[in-house]
Amino acid sequence: MSPIAAPPTPSDPASQDDFLRRVRPSGWQNPPPRSRYDLVVIGGGPAGLSAAEIASRHGLSVALVERYRLGGNSLNSGSIPSKAIIRAARVLSSLRDDEEYGAAAFGPLTDFPAVMERIRRIRTRIAEYHSVERLQAQGIDVFFADARFAEAHVVIAGQTPLSFKKALIATGARPRSSNIPGLDLVGYLTSDSIFDLAELPKRLGVIGGGPLGCELAQAFCRLGSRVTIFQNEAKFLPDEEREAAELLSMSMSRDGVDTRLNTTVVGARTDAGAKWLDTVNDGIKCSIVVDEILLSIGRAPNVEGLALAAGGINFEMEQGIDVDDFLCTTNVDVYAAGDVCNRHLFTNVAESSGRLAVQNAFGARMGRQHQAAIPWCTYCDPEIAHIGVHAREARERSIPVKCYTVMMQDVDRAITDGQDYGFIKVYVRQRTDQILGATIVATRASELINEMSVIMSAGIGMRRLATIVHTYPAQSDAIRLAAVAFVNSRSEDLDGRRPQATGPP
Repeated sequence: MSPIAAPPTPSDPASQDDFLRRVRPSGWQNPPPRSRYDLVVIGGGPAGLSAAEIASRHGLSVALVERYRLGGNSLNSGSIPSKAIIRAARVLSSLRDDEEYGAAAFGPLTDFPAVMERIRRIRTRIAEYHSVERLQAQGIDVFFADARFAEAHVVIAGQTPLSFKKALIATGARPRSSNIPGLDLVGYLTSDSIFDLAELPKRLGVIGGGPLGCELAQAFCRLGSRVTIFQNEAKFLPDEEREAAELLSMSMSRDGVDTRLNTTVVGARTDAGAKWLDTVNDGIKCSIVVDEILLSIGRAPNVEGLALAAGGINFEMEQGIDVDDFLCTTNVDVYAAGDVCNRHLFTNVAESSGRLAVQNAFGARMGRQHQAAIPWCTYCDPEIAHIGVHAREARERSIPVKCYTVMMQDVDRAITDGQDYGFIKVYVRQRTDQILGATIVATRASELINEMSVIMSAGIGMRRLATIVHTYPAQSDAIRLAAVAFVNSRSEDLDGRRPQATGPP
């Protein structure tokens, strides 16, 4: 479910009409409720949609309640629009650098309205896959309304009571607010509103150095904005490898992003019609003038207004709904999935947890959500992707681990593509060939990490991986080269290549 405050409506009427027809039709009338549903799902984002659809396919009666629009943050203001604008920025950036490939120099101007219209077209197309019509065709009753618990087995959708055997809460999360003095008065953007801009900001200030903040800072800089990013810690992406964060910082600086680490925004104000951000770095005060401010300091779970206590469901305002390893809440007939209860706030995790919650609620066997097998990616350039444990996590847990590193500059396809910036690290349990995790920094890291996900899920070790034939040339060959480095370090008689094993990071 989306936050209560709806973002502005995009200006293109045709695109908007097609989009709304799929995610929130005008004049929609909620259906008459059944006497009792097998499953009531609260929230029509990735977790809720995947849960409702899989339950319906298994012959269960399903009601789906959505407060705002189907698709959740992922479609409306998250993964889809952000990756679309990143793609546009990457294309325009590559065109400006195409003299190296023999093309004429490309001018610095960006048709920003065209960029935003492309985002709306993409969003409209993708919305069709989980549209109201498709949900109805699957026998799912869709209610557009606020939802709240009346008792342990009843949810009120608007004014309509929905009785259920099982329920799933998948209300998602919203951009976290800030207590920076003056920021509310000055006005700022979040991921919920930045994709509705009509003009490219000449000067953009980004507060927050997490994944989305870094992605949009680099994208808007490549589109032509003068971007300053403020991060109150010593590096971007504090949960990632130090080397990965440093490579990203250097890449953003080359693009022209003004990076200010260890910098806290202590106030926002207007002066002579301009917006100013007041900052402090190691006691040194500074003021920066901007045209727009993007606040990106994390997300908060959507638990307000649900009357969870009436349903016997424990929760915390900052952490979300309490669930066990099987995604069950303190009400044994109510489950939760997605950003409202998960630590990893990713679309793939939300979809997976939605399916798992239905399996656990109605299936004969219970399944746990395995956090260690979840891949994720920050879609900057280069991309930073990870799966499993980090080396530092292994040390903290007293797990002996060794790291095998392949630099992308040693991968033939990366060289020919002009994308030889980055590395792949594979973490292996010492005295075995068991893969515990991997970090990839590369232009195509979001694709390469999926191979690592399959490898780890299948239990393939480094010795077998070294024998698996890859296409040539391919950037994914870096993964095989890491395995070859492992085998070579053990003096095995296999055909090795340039990479050599490294010690622990």
